[in-house]
Amino acid sequence: MSAVKDKTWFLREGLFAKYVVSLVGLVVFVLAVNGAMETWISYRGTRVALVEAMGEKADATARRIEQSIFELERQISWVTRASATAANLDRTLQQRRADYAQLLNQLAAVSQLTFISGGGRELLRMSRTQVVTDSNADFARDVRFIETNARGVTFAPVYFVGSRPFMSIAVSHSGVNAGVTLAEIDLRFLNDFLGEAQIGKVGYAYVVDARGQVLAGSKGPEVARELAKLPQVATLLKPDGVPLTSGTGYDGEAVLTAASAVPKLGWQVLFEQPTAQALAPIRDQLVRSALLIGLGLVVAILAGTVLARRMLIPITALRTGARRIGDGDFSHRIEVRTRDELEELSDQFNSMAGQLQETYAGLESKVEARTRDLARSINELKVLEEVGRAVASSLDLNAVLPTVAARALEITHADAVLIYGHDASKHQFNLTEAIGIDKAAGGKHLVIDEADSVLGEAAAQGEPIAIPDLAEAGENRLRDVVLEAGFHSVLVVPLVDQKGVLGSLVVLRKLAGEFSPDLIGLMKTFAHQSVLAMRNARLFSEVDAKGRELASAHSTVQQQAAKLQEQTDELKNWNRSLEERVEKQLGEIERIRRLERFLPPQVAQLIASSDGHDSLLDSHRREVTVVFCDLRGFTAFTETTEPEEAMNVLREYHAALGELIFRYEGTLDRYAGDGVMILFNAPIQFPDHVQRAVKMAVEMRDAIGALSQKWRNRGHSLGFGVGIALGYATLGQIGFEQRLEYAAIGSVTNLASRLCDEARAGQIVVSQRVFGMVEPWAEGRQLEDLTLKGFNHPILAVEILRWRDEGEVAAEAEAPRRRQQPV
Repeated sequence: MSAVKDKTWFLREGLFAKYVVSLVGLVVFVLAVNGAMETWISYRGTRVALVEAMGEKADATARRIEQSIFELERQISWVTRASATAANLDRTLQQRRADYAQLLNQLAAVSQLTFISGGGRELLRMSRTQVVTDSNADFARDVRFIETNARGVTFAPVYFVGSRPFMSIAVSHSGVNAGVTLAEIDLRFLNDFLGEAQIGKVGYAYVVDARGQVLAGSKGPEVARELAKLPQVATLLKPDGVPLTSGTGYDGEAVLTAASAVPKLGWQVLFEQPTAQALAPIRDQLVRSALLIGLGLVVAILAGTVLARRMLIPITALRTGARRIGDGDFSHRIEVRTRDELEELSDQFNSMAGQLQETYAGLESKVEARTRDLARSINELKVLEEVGRAVASSLDLNAVLPTVAARALEITHADAVLIYGHDASKHQFNLTEAIGIDKAAGGKHLVIDEADSVLGEAAAQGEPIAIPDLAEAGENRLRDVVLEAGFHSVLVVPLVDQKGVLGSLVVLRKLAGEFSPDLIGLMKTFAHQSVLAMRNARLFSEVDAKGRELASAHSTVQQQAAKLQEQTDELKNWNRSLEERVEKQLGEIERIRRLERFLPPQVAQLIASSDGHDSLLDSHRREVTVVFCDLRGFTAFTETTEPEEAMNVLREYHAALGELIFRYEGTLDRYAGDGVMILFNAPIQFPDHVQRAVKMAVEMRDAIGALSQKWRNRGHSLGFGVGIALGYATLGQIGFEQRLEYAAIGSVTNLASRLCDEARAGQIVVSQRVFGMVEPWAEGRQLEDLTLKGFNHPILAVEILRWRDEGEVAAEAEAPRRRQQPV
């Protein structure tokens, strides 16, 4: 039963199956590769041949369609030979009607002919069913008419009537404005170019316009169907599109396609054949390849089975013999007589079995010795583990060093152990711990120089140094000390790590002898653990010291924090004071901003800088001098000139006046266009407010006079007039919160306005009272009494001629005194 199971497993998963599968796979692979290559080559050749053939048919069809359209154009051009004039218009229309009738009889594709005059009016429209004359339909804005007059011949885009495609061909008549013949072409004749003789039995063809609509087709999509979304059509409709050789048919199936353009019309002729039908020979070839692969598979299975069975018997014998040798039957020999590699393999198995039989006898003793060595190593590792736990259990360096020395003595079974610490600044090793030698007793062993000593050599090399017999060793500081103490062999293990040298561990024995390599390796591992413990202890000491320093620093920081808190409180108080001052200054800035709307900057700042002076803007009654001025002829000027030029004149005018108003510290009450009103003595009082007003008016007249000359050079005739009155008025703020103005209300403002109206260009007209106040400084001329609107009595007025300079005023004041002196 076991043999049957083994044989079944071998047939299923052994060499038999591998040989059969390998041979079958090789044969199938070769046949499959060959069939695939032949299929691919056939596929490429068939595809290219079909696409080229359809491309030739598409090119031929496109040329025939283009020739037919050009023939239609030539035939239509024939009927344009007659020229129309006013004299022979009726005769020409009759001739043209006869030509149209003849053309309709000759060309079935022409469905309608229309004659359009040079003015764009329809004079004749003729079809096979009706004739319309003198309809006078307007074609002047028709694109076909316009482009035909410009080009001579126009092919209009295709349009559909139901499912029938039509297009227009327009031909210009010879002569100037001779008119246009417009022919409507029924494109169903295109189907004649797509017959079965041109296409074949398995494919189909169709023609699309520049929008992707089907104009004609054979066994393909219906006419008027839009195919612009098909990939092969969409590519052709693009200006730089490259024709595809494969795409999607109108019914959604994959197709091979070829296309040719009718350039002048923007049409595309497409020939297509379903891919499944085009590649039917390739399917047949695939079936033949599959049958060939199947036949090769059967032959390969039979050949593989025969070859594999010939190898089955010797391999089974080898497998059975190897299993018996593996079970310990080294006396068994394998018998294979095939005179090939399998026989050599059986001989090697037999030779191996003989060698195993010979070596098996001494194997047990070797295993026992090795087991004892392993037990000893395990014990040493346990001791090393205990040492590691003991060393790592304390972070006090004074407690760690005695533990390290005691455990080293225990591991090595030595007579004494010394631990030296390394002083890097002095390049010395100092004795820090000892067992077996009194470390408190004086002697040369307490301090050993790093140079020329075995301790320094071991530290430099980073490896242990063993001296089995000190009597035969060279001269060194440690040799004499150890011999005097009665020791004859020494093992120096450096205590080093990546950070540097910590010291050395010295193991002493009284008997001379070698230190075993296992012991040296064990001590090296022990030294690494000891270094780690010593580093941890030192780090703990450093951290403890740093902790005490941090505690002291924390106390200092708390004291500094208290001082900072006090300083912070002071800064908060200073900040509140600063905020109050900033708020006060912002209030003053806001007051200045409001005052500067109607006061000169210096006056606004004066009011804002004085506490409590907002009351100056409250409503009150006061004597004021009012100046009113405007431009003569400004209304007529604005009616005849551009608004931009009027704005430029006003900008120059206001700039000249504004500078003088601020210089004489007047209050600008309002300005509307060219009219400007200025107050003096409000809200700030001036004892010489009348003199300020009159002198400012004289300088305004001079300044505007210079501007008038400039305006006159630009073609503008403008003059400047001023009216000044003195009297009491009610003053204060008017308006609303977002828009406040400082204004004066009273008859004095009306009087100044009326005096300004009476002033001619270049005149300054003032009331008699104003002139009385400035008579010593101003030269004037009395005017006739003025009857002003809004005033019941005539008004005495004076024209200010000029403002006297200070020398004249002083001379006139001195003259009366001289006349009064006695001669």
